[in-house]
Amino acid sequence: MIEIGTQVDLLHPADRVWHAVTDPALLARWFAEAEAVPDRPGRWRVGTSGLPGFDGDVEIAAVRRREPELLVVRCVEGVRHTELTCVVTATGEGCRVTVRETVQQGGWSVGQGARREECYRQSLAGRLPALLDWLAFREVDLRRDNAAPTAVLPVALMAEVARPSTRSRTGWVVVGSGAAVLALGLAGWALLPQDREEPTVAAPVPPSVRPSATPGPSRSAASARPTSAPPSRSATPSRSPSPTPSRTPTPTPAVAEPLQARYATVSTRVFGYTGEVVVANPGGTRATGWTVVVTLPPGSSAAEVTGADWRQDGQSVTFSGPAVAAGGTQAVRFEVRTADPVTKAPQGCTVDERPCAGL
Repeated sequence: MIEIGTQVDLLHPADRVWHAVTDPALLARWFAEAEAVPDRPGRWRVGTSGLPGFDGDVEIAAVRRREPELLVVRCVEGVRHTELTCVVTATGEGCRVTVRETVQQGGWSVGQGARREECYRQSLAGRLPALLDWLAFREVDLRRDNAAPTAVLPVALMAEVARPSTRSRTGWVVVGSGAAVLALGLAGWALLPQDREEPTVAAPVPPSVRPSATPGPSRSAASARPTSAPPSRSATPSRSPSPTPSRTPTPTPAVAEPLQARYATVSTRVFGYTGEVVVANPGGTRATGWTVVVTLPPGSSAAEVTGADWRQDGQSVTFSGPAVAAGGTQAVRFEVRTADPVTKAPQGCTVDERPCAGL
């Protein structure tokens, strides 16, 4: 049996998630359009053609439905038959959505199941939360107590006006996922040329002192027997000074300065925001490792992290990433979902236990 699946935690109640999953008009906003199949009651066609992991549109029919926590549908995609199960479980902070798809007839090509599973994960963790924030915004009266609006609609949905669906909602439907969320750009770090070692300068070597030449015998005395003269006491040969060995200057080691980091809120939405931490290496040596810890407000969760490995433990989210070249930077961007529509920044941020700038 071939099976794929994914699971996400959402900061929204189960009934709101169920509405987004089972309403065809809402499903089209975060996954794909769905329309009833003519002359086939209880069957729907979901426009998954062209999505990662799908060979074409999928025709579905409900097998079991228990609102607002369980939906099981049978999917037909060409000659492939699968069963897709969606479970919505209430949690203390919202709900947990689990999607599982099992092949009953046929199969997937190499890598197709993995692409399909990643498509589910990205849609459930990215586009669905944005739609749920928009639905929550519609339920909030921002004019109460004459207070100024503090929430911002998701950019992708601000231009759309919600219209009641003219399609029948009986005999429905599916959960799946769809178009992959646009990947956030990863900021590259600057590569500096290799440090150049200072050339070795040899100290000047004094020239050797030549011994004075002893005059040879005169031509007129060539026939006479040479007479050896007694050596003079003052004719002690002088010693040539030893050349001074050259010294190679020792290169000064580069200073390893502490890493620096700056936090910024890149964008906001009703129940969340996008944060970014830029880690900078001002020193002259390559930093082989670093750790950034971001403290989120209570009830918040991080997702869709780019630029670092990460884990969340309660309110603390720990990021660790690749080496940063001397003078270079590394950017870490992440999505934050929160139940508080006002707070749009973390409570704290440190890099290697030193405070980040920007907070």
